[in-house]
Amino acid sequence: MTDNRNTILAVILSGLVLLGWQYFFNLPQMEKQRAAQQAQQSQTTKPEAGSSTAPQTSTPSPSANVPSANAPASAQSSSAAPVSREAAIAATPRVQIESPRLSGSISLKGARIDDLSLVQFRETVDPKSPAIVLYSPSGSEEPYYAEFGWVAGNGSSARVPDQNTVWQQDGAGSLTPSHPVTLKYDNGDGLAFRRTISMDDRYVFTIKDDVANVGGAPVTLYPFALISRHGAPKVSGYYILHEGLIGYLGEHGLQEYTYKKIDDAKSVSFKATDGWLGITDKYWASALLPDTGAHLQARYSSNVVNGVRTYQTDYLEDPQTIAIGGTGSANTRLFAGAKEASVVGLNFPIGGFGGYNRELGLNHFDLMIDWGYFYFITKPMFLALDFFFHLFGNFGIAILLVTVLVKLAFFPLANKSYASMAKMKSVQPQLAALKERYPDDKVKQQQEMMEIYKKEKINPIAGCLPVALQIPVFFSLYKVLFVTIEMRHAPFYGWIKDLSAPDPTNIFTLFGLLHYDPTQLPVFGHYLALGIWPLIMGCTMWFQFKLNPTPPDPTQAMIFGWMPVIFTFMLAGFPAGLVIYWAWNNTLSVLQQSLIMRRNGVKVELFDNLKSIFASKKAESKT
Repeated sequence: MTDNRNTILAVILSGLVLLGWQYFFNLPQMEKQRAAQQAQQSQTTKPEAGSSTAPQTSTPSPSANVPSANAPASAQSSSAAPVSREAAIAATPRVQIESPRLSGSISLKGARIDDLSLVQFRETVDPKSPAIVLYSPSGSEEPYYAEFGWVAGNGSSARVPDQNTVWQQDGAGSLTPSHPVTLKYDNGDGLAFRRTISMDDRYVFTIKDDVANVGGAPVTLYPFALISRHGAPKVSGYYILHEGLIGYLGEHGLQEYTYKKIDDAKSVSFKATDGWLGITDKYWASALLPDTGAHLQARYSSNVVNGVRTYQTDYLEDPQTIAIGGTGSANTRLFAGAKEASVVGLNFPIGGFGGYNRELGLNHFDLMIDWGYFYFITKPMFLALDFFFHLFGNFGIAILLVTVLVKLAFFPLANKSYASMAKMKSVQPQLAALKERYPDDKVKQQQEMMEIYKKEKINPIAGCLPVALQIPVFFSLYKVLFVTIEMRHAPFYGWIKDLSAPDPTNIFTLFGLLHYDPTQLPVFGHYLALGIWPLIMGCTMWFQFKLNPTPPDPTQAMIFGWMPVIFTFMLAGFPAGLVIYWAWNNTLSVLQQSLIMRRNGVKVELFDNLKSIFASKKAESKT
C-alpha cells in the first residue's frame, strides 16, 4: 500500500508539472507566436503612401432592427501613410484634457475623444518612463478613440455632424473635473447641435448631446456611441485572461469576444437594456456606459478597410422625433482608464469596493476585471492582499502574511495529513518485515499492510493532501498577480521591482556580470531564465522532499529527486510574487511537518537524508 501511495503522489505531482507547464508556458508561447504573426501580417497590409482613404468608422445604421456594418454617414477624407501620434494630434484644433489621472485632448474635428494618456501609470518601473497611452487619433499608427452623435432616420435628408465636422468651442478653457466644456455646431438647415462634456477626477466622461430643431419640419434622429480601434492590438496571449471586446448586455449577460473570435464572426448584435460595452486590455479598458434604462441595439464588429483591420463596439438608442421648435437630448458616459478594483468596483458578500459599479448603478461592471470562473477564490485573495498592503505598504509583505493565514486556515487538515505521514514512517519497520515474510505473495503483503493501517488509523493517501491544498491557492494568487493592475510594478525588496513580472536576475548571466540575453537563443532559450528567487524556491522544495524518507522504488525516487529541479525551471518565468509565495509556503511546511513529526515521536530525517546524499557522493568519489 505504501508503494501505491507513493505512486499516486508521484503521478499527481508529475501530472501537475506537465499540465502546468503546458497551460502556463507552452500555450502562451504558441499564442504569442500567433499574435506576432498576425502583427506582422497587419504591418504588411497597412496602406502605403498615396493610398486612397484612411480607415473608416462604421456608424450604426437605423435601417434595420439591429445595427449593421455599413459605411459611415460621410466618407472620411483621404489620407497618406500613418504619421506619428504627435503629428496627428497637431493636425486638428483641440480642447485640452487635464485631470489628476488623465491628460490629452478632444479633437474639434468630429468632436472625438481621441487623445488620452494615463499619467499615473508608466510603461516601465522607471517613474521617468513615458506615460501609458490609451487613445490615439485617426491618422496615427494605432488609432483608438470614442465617438458620439446622431444618425438620421430612414428617408431623412437631415444633415448631422460626422467625423469630418469641425465643431466650435463655446467659451474657452480646458476640460477638467471642475470645468466642463461645451461644443456647438449648426448645420445651416435648421438643426443646432450642442454637446457638453464633463469628467470626474478618475476615468469617466459624461457626454450630454442636445439638438434644437428651428427648421420647418420634424426630424427623427437616433443617438449613437462607438469605440473604434484600428489595427491588430498586441495581446498578452494567455488563456486565463480575456483581452478584446467585452460587455454586459442585459439578459444576454457577459459577452466576451476575443479579437480572433470577432474576426471569424465579423459582426454580432444584441438588443439589450441596462448594459455596457467596450474594449479591454490586460490593465486598461474603454467602455460605453449608456443610461441603465436605455434600449440599446448593441454591436461588436470587425472589418477590414483598405487593408487595415478595425474593431468596434457601438450602440444605437431608440429614435427621437424632434418637433419644430423642440429639442432632443441624449446622455451617455465613457470609461477610459485603468482597471483599478477600487475604481471599477469589486462585488463580494464580505468586503469589496463599490466603485463605478455601485456609484453609477451599472450592471456587473466589476466583471471588467477578469476574475475568472473561480472568482469566489480570486476575489477574497485580492481583498486579503489589498488589506495587508494598506497596513504595511508592500504587496510582497502582504503575500507573506496571506500565506501564513492560508496555512492557519488549513492547519487542522494539514496536521492530520502530516500526522498520518508521521505514523506511516513509524510503521516502516513493520512494512519492511512484511516484505521479508511474504516476499513472493503481494496479495498477502497488501492484506497485512491494510491491517496495520487500520490498527494505527493511518490514511495511506494523506500525503497528497498538502499538495492538493496548494493548488487553488496557487492558482488564485497567480490570477491576482496576473490580472490586477494593483500588482503591476509593485516592488518587494532588493532586486524585485515588479511582483507581477519574473525575477529579473539570471544565473546564466552570472546575475548580471555577463551582458547578454540567453533567453534569445533558438530552441531552448526560453529555458535559460533562472533567477535568485526561483533558485530559493527550488531549494526549499528540495528540503521539503528530503524531510521524507526516500521511496523504496527507484523510479519513484528518481521522480521525487528531479521534481524540485523541474519546478524550479517551470516557475522561473512566473511572476516573482508567486515564486516568493511558493518558497515561503515550502519553508512553513517544513517547519510545520518537522514539529508534527517530533510530537508523534518520529525522527526528523531531513539531516540524515542530506548526510546520506553527501556520504554516497563521497563514497563514489573514493571508488
